Amino acid sequence: MILGAAESGVGAALLGKKQGWNVFVSDAGKIREDYKQTLGDSDIAYEEGKHTLDRILAADCVVKSPGIPEKTTLMKKVREAGLEVCSEIEFGFRYKGDSKIIAITGSNGKSTTTALTFHLLKSGGLDAALVGNIGYSFARQIAERPAAWYVIEVSSFQLDDIRHFRPDISVLLNITPDHLDRYDYKFENYIASKFRIAENQTGADYFITNPDDPVIGQYLSTHSIIPRKIFFTMNEHNLRNEDEGAFVGSDDHMHIHYDGEDLNMSIHDLALRGRHNMYNSMAAGISARIAGLRKEKIRESFLTFDGLEHRLEPVATVRGVEFVNDSKATNVNSVWFALESMKQPVVLILGGQDKGNDYNEIMELVREKVKAIVCMGIDNRPIHQAFDGVVADIVDTQSIDAAVHAAYALSEKGDVVLLSPACASFDLFKNYEDRGRQFKEAVRAL
Repeated sequence: MILGAAESGVGAALLGKKQGWNVFVSDAGKIREDYKQTLGDSDIAYEEGKHTLDRILAADCVVKSPGIPEKTTLMKKVREAGLEVCSEIEFGFRYKGDSKIIAITGSNGKSTTTALTFHLLKSGGLDAALVGNIGYSFARQIAERPAAWYVIEVSSFQLDDIRHFRPDISVLLNITPDHLDRYDYKFENYIASKFRIAENQTGADYFITNPDDPVIGQYLSTHSIIPRKIFFTMNEHNLRNEDEGAFVGSDDHMHIHYDGEDLNMSIHDLALRGRHNMYNSMAAGISARIAGLRKEKIRESFLTFDGLEHRLEPVATVRGVEFVNDSKATNVNSVWFALESMKQPVVLILGGQDKGNDYNEIMELVREKVKAIVCMGIDNRPIHQAFDGVVADIVDTQSIDAAVHAAYALSEKGDVVLLSPACASFDLFKNYEDRGRQFKEAVRAL
């Protein structure tokens, strides 16, 4: 029984069918037409707009979409019935064969780090696939185009329903409060979920993480981790020993020590900008070294990575004003990273569906770098409550075109207009991708 017929659900259905399971897909909402076509072409039965409980409770195994919370009536019934429940990455893991896995999680930066790690492996000549939360189903990849290496972006929701999932290399970038509504509003539950990425690893596996992160540092001081720990840090004194790990030195060079070799390159040569991307680059680089790539190939590949759409993506420069699309910044911590990387005065486009944001987290950076704020949402009151009296110009808009024109009017040559909303996009847009693409269209229309 597959619950949810989006990317992960359809992928699990295809893999289940290939492995000889009697597969049924159930989605309480409307299934996208291309997914219905895929299910129909593979002769997989499905229902939409409802969950037929009797049929679901007759299943041997339930593969649950990461978007379905445990507190729903359906999941309470499934749990009461004692059915086996697993996530799509757990289901895919059963059938991956001898392939290797690099699994990457964290509150921020995981999409960029996953894409960069894949780029390093692919450019280095390895047979690699980019899968998981980044957009393409792990299970579907196994069913249709198996690879020797899977680079998987993993969310906490996916980790909540693993039993045996075991990466050869796991990466935990950082932990800040997010999605707490799914964890009984207890930060410690969310932390434990993130660390599940390493729970099935053995001493033959690798756990790569960031001791500079206070939450991770605290957890490691009170919990034992079985796999081999390798750190990436801005402070080389945090490395366990001189042979393993990555750091950015006072010479403005990134150093990656592994297997007796030192890869070093200027941080100014990295394709990605910002302090947070130094961490992401170190994590990707040490992962690639452990995967067996030579340092020369890694250095060369770092220079050619283009970055992700909607993540600090340069769009255009209009009469000396730079426009940057960071639509993927759906929480305040992501906006902190974006602002921290900006060198020019910023006109910041904020707003959307507020998740109870605490804007005090970015207050210091806003005071230092932001000259004007353009609010873009149906309810902009939380932004005004936080920044009225802090930022001289705060303008309300309710469309992307109006926001772009207002930001342009407030800016001057040498400024950057940054779309980094800190909010979900569902009040005015389908999703953050739709928001980012509409932003780019509006900028180009200037």
